[in-house]
Amino acid sequence: MRDWLIHIKRGEYASLQTQIREALVSAILDRQLDQQESVPSTRKMAKSLGVSRNTVVLAYQGLLDDGYLLSRQRSGYFVADKALEDHIPRARKKPSLEKSKNIGLDWHNLVKSHPSQQNNVVKPQNWQDFVFPFIYGQVDHTLFPLAEWRDCTRQALGKKWLGDWTNDATAADDPLLVEQIRRRILPRRGIMASDDEILVTLGAQNAIYLITELLVSKDTHVAMEEPGYPDMRNIFQLHTPHVALAPVDQAGLMLGEALDTANIVYTTPSHQFPTTVTMPLERRMALLKKATDNNFIIIEDDYEFETNYVNEPCPALKSLDDDGRVIYVGSLSKTLFPGLRLGFMVAPKALIAEARALRRLMVRHTPSNNQRTAALFLSLGHHDALIRKLHKAYRTRWETMGYALAKHLPSSTRNPPFGGTSFWVKGPPKLNADELGALAQSKGVLINPGRICFGTAAAPKNYFRLAFSSIDEKKIEPGIKLLADMIHAAK
Repeated sequence: MRDWLIHIKRGEYASLQTQIREALVSAILDRQLDQQESVPSTRKMAKSLGVSRNTVVLAYQGLLDDGYLLSRQRSGYFVADKALEDHIPRARKKPSLEKSKNIGLDWHNLVKSHPSQQNNVVKPQNWQDFVFPFIYGQVDHTLFPLAEWRDCTRQALGKKWLGDWTNDATAADDPLLVEQIRRRILPRRGIMASDDEILVTLGAQNAIYLITELLVSKDTHVAMEEPGYPDMRNIFQLHTPHVALAPVDQAGLMLGEALDTANIVYTTPSHQFPTTVTMPLERRMALLKKATDNNFIIIEDDYEFETNYVNEPCPALKSLDDDGRVIYVGSLSKTLFPGLRLGFMVAPKALIAEARALRRLMVRHTPSNNQRTAALFLSLGHHDALIRKLHKAYRTRWETMGYALAKHLPSSTRNPPFGGTSFWVKGPPKLNADELGALAQSKGVLINPGRICFGTAAAPKNYFRLAFSSIDEKKIEPGIKLLADMIHAAK
């Protein structure tokens, strides 16, 4: 057996059997195994790798069943001809140096828009390797009920539901998930909706993009919060140059002149992004009245609607809307996990029908197996139990972070009144939070600099965001103290 053929790592995400299979498949498809050369016997392979022979036998059997290997009596295992029939090796040509300099398409000018040039939030992919991950939008995996989710996944993959999620649903959503959203989630926000007023999306981000694509043209005037959600600002700016920034106060979106010429207004009333302030009922009613008087549509992004663990939640704008002007966007990512990419929108059925048709052209529908698993998770009460668990853990962390900030960075922030998962911190006037973020990262502390949340060119640089959803409670104060020491040293 060649030394380079297989290397396995115990404790990896994949089982030993899976690693053996992956290594052999790669060797076969990369033409590293000659068809005339026998594959090591199961006994020899097991001895070389230091694993059970049964493990190797099962891996080989799977490759036999799938047509990668064939067994010749008394000769051993060989690469099957069929395994290489559809895998044509790429022709290798030595390009002319002169031609390579002159031939090529000008993709920069061919591309009609350049979203890659926009400013976006940047998060390290290896954030879990940091000691103090005060990073927003991630979860603490120790709080997630893995056994319950695995059980729902197992049920969804069973024969009973097989036909429901393996078929092409074209543009339809999982009816069980739509029912759970309508019966379990929306009533908590005071929203009543029919099935044809709900669309399941690939996260709230997908819902927002669909809405913008349908309602915003180059002549449309939109208004959003300042500071506000950077991705929303970027999406708007891809569609229209008319993006007005409306200031935020302690009651959320201010109803000033920025809204006077707007056709569409975007807001995050439950936990304003990023300041975490909550829009009171009086401001909500005034916003709805202004929408009626000025004839504009409201996009309500209720991105943390399940993380209210302090007081009774204020009714959603959608629940107070009598004119059908509010489009409600929700997400399951904040209570389940971001990688699931499941969200939903609630709107008049005429708009939902168009959004469904547009989604069909883009992605057809959200993955059916994920929808069914989430639906079962909701229907069996696991989601409600998870929310209670999160409320208990998050409230403790919320209190701990509030105490730590008051102790080490006094007057820098105030506790979010209705919960959420983060604090919006105002540093000393001359602080550069981008530089602080880079320094903190080198010392194992992750923060979210706040400049990206401002749309104005003269954005303040001394704001940053500290989240507690993914950090252990015991690490919060030591991390805040370390961060405060860096800020004080910078002075």
